[in-house]
Amino acid sequence: MWLLTALALAAPATIGAAAPGFTLPNTDGTAVSLAQFQGKTVVLEWFNPDCPFVVAAHSGEGVLRALPGRTSSDQVAWLAINSGAASKQGADKKRNVAARKEYAMDYPVLLDADGAVGKAYGATNTPHIFIVDPKGTLVYAGAVDNAPMGKLETPPMVNYVEAALADIAAGRPVAQPTTKAVGCSVKY
Repeated sequence: MWLLTALALAAPATIGAAAPGFTLPNTDGTAVSLAQFQGKTVVLEWFNPDCPFVVAAHSGEGVLRALPGRTSSDQVAWLAINSGAASKQGADKKRNVAARKEYAMDYPVLLDADGAVGKAYGATNTPHIFIVDPKGTLVYAGAVDNAPMGKLETPPMVNYVEAALADIAAGRPVAQPTTKAVGCSVKY
């Protein structure tokens, strides 16, 4: 815990630098660490099951309803992280368990109740996406796409996460390593 507290006090993670390590419990209490995915690309999705932006992204035809399944593989892992403080919207463990079923999420929701990991990454919104490459370097931070709430801001539709994952898979630097995260504020 001391390491995470020290990380939270430091400047947030930066693109091109080593991603902050962490170990957090998932909703069944199992500890999950970033280190266990060494050698894989890891997508970190800041999550609040009751945020309208998260609901839109995970419901119906929402971008996060299918994207993790299309892009997860032996080489890509998805982790949702809820940095909501106790008694804040969407932070309850039971609510996150129910949300995984409701949203048909086949990847874990990790509980960051003290917000140390969220602060170490500089997570500001839900959803806010961070991508760590197989070498452990933070290579993307920002929005899922340019259509918050499923509404296209400026044509054409751009899925920033898919584009970043394609760049990583091709061995290229991520062409657009940062975008503005859009959504609800993280409920620290």
